[in-house]
Amino acid sequence: MSLPSKLKNLNLFNDGASYLGQVVEVKLPTLTRKMEEFRAGGMVGPIDIDLGQEKIELEWKCGGLMRDVLRQYGAVRHNAVQLRFAGAYQREDSAEVDSVEIVVRGRHTEIDAGTGKVGDDTEFSTKTSASYYKLSINGRTEIEIDMVGMVFIVNGVDLLAAQRRAIGA
Repeated sequence: MSLPSKLKNLNLFNDGASYLGQVVEVKLPTLTRKMEEFRAGGMVGPIDIDLGQEKIELEWKCGGLMRDVLRQYGAVRHNAVQLRFAGAYQREDSAEVDSVEIVVRGRHTEIDAGTGKVGDDTEFSTKTSASYYKLSINGRTEIEIDMVGMVFIVNGVDLLAAQRRAIGA
């Protein structure tokens, strides 16, 4: 019997700047396919038709004021900010550590500086909408999604290559 690999430590980088000692929590993006139910004559029941990728968001919290994040707010370009999550996941049975990296490029859609109360801890929460997403484990790319570039790679297979060729992209 094997035991799961659990997150033991993490860091977040914002345009290369390390938030070690500042980042307290990262809600990793939920990947969701946009599906439409379809049933036609001759079918016993409905199936889901895949219509592409839903919006990708990364949410994260730091322990205090983040001036550089405030200065990125309102960025005009869809990929103005690059965030990189680095996680150390360790197996409980073998002590083996996996390096998990998620890179997103996008822009901040929400900044919540929390509640100001003397003597209480503070949190600085940010939500970042991503136009690019890449998940790597131990240096191997598992999933890569480029919304604008029409790239969707899973396990080394570019699932949109034929569509790009068909439309001359």
